[in-house]
Amino acid sequence: MSETSKLSYKYIFRFWMPLAATWLMMSVEGPLIAAIIARMAEPKLNLAAYGVAFAFALIVEAPVIMILSAATALVQNPQSYHKLQRYTNFLNAVITVTMLILLIPQVFYVVFIEVMRLPPDVVKLTHRALLILLVWPGAIGYRRFYQGVMIRFGFTRRVAYGTIIRLSAMSLTAMLLYTTRMVSGAYVGAAALSAGVTIEALASRLMARDALKILFARDNNAAGDKELTYKGITYFYYPLILTSFLGLVIQPALTFFIGQSLFALESLAVWPVVNSFIFIFRSMGLSYQEVAIALMGKKEENYHRLKRFAQIIATGASGTLMVIAFTPLLLIWLQDISGLKQELASFAYLPVQILILMPAMSVWLSWQRAILVNRRYTSPVTVATSIELLVVVLLMFVLVFYSPFTGVTAAAIALLVGRAGANGYLNLKLS
Repeated sequence: MSETSKLSYKYIFRFWMPLAATWLMMSVEGPLIAAIIARMAEPKLNLAAYGVAFAFALIVEAPVIMILSAATALVQNPQSYHKLQRYTNFLNAVITVTMLILLIPQVFYVVFIEVMRLPPDVVKLTHRALLILLVWPGAIGYRRFYQGVMIRFGFTRRVAYGTIIRLSAMSLTAMLLYTTRMVSGAYVGAAALSAGVTIEALASRLMARDALKILFARDNNAAGDKELTYKGITYFYYPLILTSFLGLVIQPALTFFIGQSLFALESLAVWPVVNSFIFIFRSMGLSYQEVAIALMGKKEENYHRLKRFAQIIATGASGTLMVIAFTPLLLIWLQDISGLKQELASFAYLPVQILILMPAMSVWLSWQRAILVNRRYTSPVTVATSIELLVVVLLMFVLVFYSPFTGVTAAAIALLVGRAGANGYLNLKLS
């Protein structure tokens, strides 16, 4: 009898904990980099430029975000491994070329000045920060593929070890550049991210060796699945690509509307701090998707136990955020840890409080997506994200142009309502 056929909460916890730690450590990246930038020269401009560059790098990265889930679900034998590996390499090449095209000045300035109408000083810093981030999307795709293979074969702790390596490299790079004071804060943040993820990608490949030994010891028909084809991968994966793209478009869309809002520069500066703080608690949910995919079982025999575990995580994540958001702990985080001056910190209180339910909703979304991925029925995931994006854009238009809210507060409201729309739609599809 396999481990998953007698699944216990202890086993779920042991399987999930390294991945939760991985996402939690990753969530520290944003606050750490924002705190460093906030302590350097011209923090408003550099925080705003870093936030914009990061949002657009995420869009370019969209096609490979779900490679982690795809590898966890599809890599069953040597044949499926090689097929998905080549598919991933192709996507990595495409997104790197896309990033290069975006960096062409004639293209870049049309997007960021004529379309988004960002302040010229922010645009200049953003262009160079994105140039530094050129290697970032491809490195993400490379390491997520091998992380998925490790998760598939139970090596979840090694995924966490890779994140420790990433954080160490990122922190060392950031602190060295911060100490020299030779470059702007936005460039420090971009360089730290690129260095960290590149080193983690190489480490992930090395740490996947034992998982690959198990994989290559299998017969191509051992998993009992049909031979994986590029057409089959595309049919399974293209809704996930669309989902990632639509989900990541939300951040640049928010940036666009925030740039047109009341207190635009202050809101652009504060939004990366708010977003990265909420991400710490959302990380609990993001880490659960691959856990549920790996442990669900082909006949969903572990459905109810995994669902109850998801409910525990959701309650704990949002409950902890609530305690911080409505006590002096939030002031300590924003000013003493994140380094915001009192003027900027005052813009962040209400948005954080509005978003207290976001972690629980993220856990639930990961659970809903895991069920659909396990059933190889991924198109509703795309529709749900489309609903979320549409709600966010419509609400931002109304709140920015027809309400007294600051841009960062409008963004918090729009994000929460949009996520509720996605959760509601998937509930209907799964009921």
